[in-house]
Amino acid sequence: MLNSSSFNEFLLQAFADTRELQLLHFSLFLGIYLAAFLGNGLVITAVACNHHLHTPMYFFLLNLSILDLGSISTTVPKSMANSLWDTRAISYSGCAAQLFLFVFSLGAECSLLTVMAYDRYVAICRPLHYGTLMGSRACVKMAASAWASSFVNALLHTANTFSIPLCQGNAVEQFFCEVPQILKLSCSDTYLRELGLIVVIACLVFGCFIFIVLSYVQIFTVVLRIPSGQGRHKAFSMCLPHLAVVSLFVSTGTFAYLKPPSLSSPALDLVVAVLYSVVPPAVNPLIYSMRNKELKDVLRKMIQWE
Repeated sequence: MLNSSSFNEFLLQAFADTRELQLLHFSLFLGIYLAAFLGNGLVITAVACNHHLHTPMYFFLLNLSILDLGSISTTVPKSMANSLWDTRAISYSGCAAQLFLFVFSLGAECSLLTVMAYDRYVAICRPLHYGTLMGSRACVKMAASAWASSFVNALLHTANTFSIPLCQGNAVEQFFCEVPQILKLSCSDTYLRELGLIVVIACLVFGCFIFIVLSYVQIFTVVLRIPSGQGRHKAFSMCLPHLAVVSLFVSTGTFAYLKPPSLSSPALDLVVAVLYSVVPPAVNPLIYSMRNKELKDVLRKMIQWE
């Protein structure tokens, strides 16, 4: 029996075998990556440089954009390089780093989306206490907790996953290293240790989802009681972008990890992986800027100034 340390490298799943399709894949991923880099970069610059956007909502949006950039930079550049150079290889340490950073990004994003739901709840349901509950120190603590807990979570996942003996080869059935695909290479019952950790994390993610749902139930209950149509529109404009991002995050992630085994195939798994790991970081800035007049105005001034 071989263990994971016996491998110098892993082989990632390729999107195409022919040179033409490999270059097409490289071009598509390059376009998506540049769009994500530009969109998230503009949001980060706008929030960091404009004092009108130094509020809790935009502070958390800044953190979310940083995570989106980190998430897409973890998976896409390596896949592009492999297509360009016609290879499938990723080093052992590179695979471990990729898995760690991806799990960290997903965990921190889930935590931040939960904190952002709480921010919207306080702003709409408890406006008189907003300054106290969402002060600068409280916001920094919540963001730091999201990052720190996700770091520990990713560290545990990575350590557990790469300590499991592997004897099913080194071919990963995905275009990046992720926990379920590495576990498929195991031939030992020790994988149950990692599955137990996954169950615990899944329960925490489900708890975050329930918290977000309950927050929005109370938010919409309060919003629908607002007598002014303009007031209702403003409240919905504050909440809908976040709700859209949460829906995209939850729906793609749920389908990727909880789809029936009968629907699994290498081609479908690749497409689903792109939907939950590549598309959200690219479209999140667009979602937030479409219905946010304040952010749109700042971005428009930045673009015109440039």
